[in-house]
Amino acid sequence: MGARLLCLCLLTALLGYFIYSPVPEDIAQPWVVMLTSSAFRIVGHLSEAADALGIKHYMEVMRLFTDIQVVPPTSDENVTVTETEFNSVPVRLYLPRRAPGGLRRAMVYIHGGGWCMGDAGMQGYDIMARHISNELNTVVVSTNYRLAPPHRFPAQFEDVYSVTKFFLQSEVLAQYGVDPARVCVAGDSAGGNLAAAVAQELLEDPEVQTQLKAQVLIYPALQALDLDLPSYRDDARKPILSRSLMVRFWSEYLSPEPALREAMASNSHVPPEAGELWRFLNWSVWLPQAMRGAHRPGSPAWGGAELARRHPGLLDPRASPLLAGEARLRRLPAAFVLTCEHDVLRDDGAMYVGRLRAAGVPVTHHHARDGFHGAFNFLAWPLELALSRRLLSACVGWLRENL
Repeated sequence: MGARLLCLCLLTALLGYFIYSPVPEDIAQPWVVMLTSSAFRIVGHLSEAADALGIKHYMEVMRLFTDIQVVPPTSDENVTVTETEFNSVPVRLYLPRRAPGGLRRAMVYIHGGGWCMGDAGMQGYDIMARHISNELNTVVVSTNYRLAPPHRFPAQFEDVYSVTKFFLQSEVLAQYGVDPARVCVAGDSAGGNLAAAVAQELLEDPEVQTQLKAQVLIYPALQALDLDLPSYRDDARKPILSRSLMVRFWSEYLSPEPALREAMASNSHVPPEAGELWRFLNWSVWLPQAMRGAHRPGSPAWGGAELARRHPGLLDPRASPLLAGEARLRRLPAAFVLTCEHDVLRDDGAMYVGRLRAAGVPVTHHHARDGFHGAFNFLAWPLELALSRRLLSACVGWLRENL
């Protein structure tokens, strides 16, 4: 009897450990967030076990969490949904059924998932794309891209850049009835990173005749050099994205070497060559005072020069758009940047807002004080959040006025 009771207590404690995840007090519908975060943690533990036993790579198991959320491309009375390829990259197209009444807006959307997970067909992205397509009479190109592993930087960037460049051709825009002056790029998390990088790179491409009207960056990851920002300290264990998982995403994106992940975990991976770029990441300058809190900036723990030679992506603006100089930033289109208070990536987005404004770029910074990483995608029952609908509404409202 005593052994059974002990087993029952242990099982109860284990279940409680997996189900209960502390969430910020100001988050509405905390049980939805808690259950989702718990499921994510369970998959994370399974991934670690499978990786340690040599059964499957950590990220291959983690992808199960997003793969089960993919829905088929199904048209409805408002939007025609199809799958095709642009420059050999798979995309999901959302074409509004209503009479155009002139040329339409268009959006190239890039999904998140730490460059290692995710799919344009996930239910949250599908709902979002349908809503924007129907509400704003917009052609939405929701693009996939190669994932890490086995594909590392710059493969992900090259795929989404190829899709965007293909779509911006005058004959392609004409085929879909799109106004060349009303095209934007958008993305969340790692997709926000890629969207920001695409917007920058298009400025330098002499083959591109049509430039973007706007960029929408949803809690973007924008730099890999300082992983000890105030938000990385304060929100290291917040749902859904922990600091340790973000470190894992960055390291998998840039390199297969465990040495880089270990250096990133201690924030000792910054190569000496980054010294002149550090001013672009100086959070004591670019962060609003409210986000700095009581934190004090420290000096970076410079890593060996060999790290930069083995991992050139560390200093590449295509991987870290915050490293771009002001001369490039000032030519960028208007931006909508969404950040969430309870998110390790909060400060990346906030610093980019500061730098864009200093460069003269029109920026709308929408900061969700009750938001957390991933909040933009809780759009499907039974895990639907009023917060997610509110954030989507804010984004749509901005697009209505600026695209």
